[in-house]
Amino acid sequence: MRVLASVVVFTAVLSAVPSFAQGQAPAPRPAAAPGQPTPAAAPAPAPAPFPDGAKFGFVQIQVIAAASNEGKAATAKVNALVQKKQTEGADKQKQLQTAQQKLDAGGSVMNDNARAQLQKDIDRLTLEIQRFTEDAQQEVQTLQNDLQNEFQAKLMPIIQQVATEKKLWAIFSAADSGLVWGEPGLDLTGDVIKAFDAAAPSAPAPAAARPAA
Repeated sequence: MRVLASVVVFTAVLSAVPSFAQGQAPAPRPAAAPGQPTPAAAPAPAPAPFPDGAKFGFVQIQVIAAASNEGKAATAKVNALVQKKQTEGADKQKQLQTAQQKLDAGGSVMNDNARAQLQKDIDRLTLEIQRFTEDAQQEVQTLQNDLQNEFQAKLMPIIQQVATEKKLWAIFSAADSGLVWGEPGLDLTGDVIKAFDAAAPSAPAPAAARPAA
């Protein structure tokens, strides 16, 4: 059925837009049995110390994007736009579904002009949904690209700051460098996230209300 096909295509297209941060989410903890206390989360292992005299390090960019405040804010913006477009698309699909149901239920008793006009409306709505889907995907992708460029522009000075503090010659991206193994202490992802969050400007405090005259 054409209406169902439009719904499936629209949902699949927006769902296929990659998220800003593609880091793997932690597996959910199993729920406690009724009457049993919720098991406490295992403490995170202490990070390995940075090796003395090392001149190189590496970072995991996707982890930084997923865990830093800047990355979370960017992901929230992308998700908000996707949700907005899905809501708008659902409204259009509802109109199409209503028209299709009307044609299916009463098409046999309609006169030729009414049936032809209803079919034209269905074709018009179908085309509108197809165009809306393409435009929505492009809008989401554009926003994501802009946010990624902005994120990288803010991140690079932080990485340089960490490299300077540790007197390093270079910091590599683990995903882009072909790294298959590295001394755990050389992973500076946590250091970069901490410095990144510390450098982010805090939200301005609300202005104090003026006393009434």
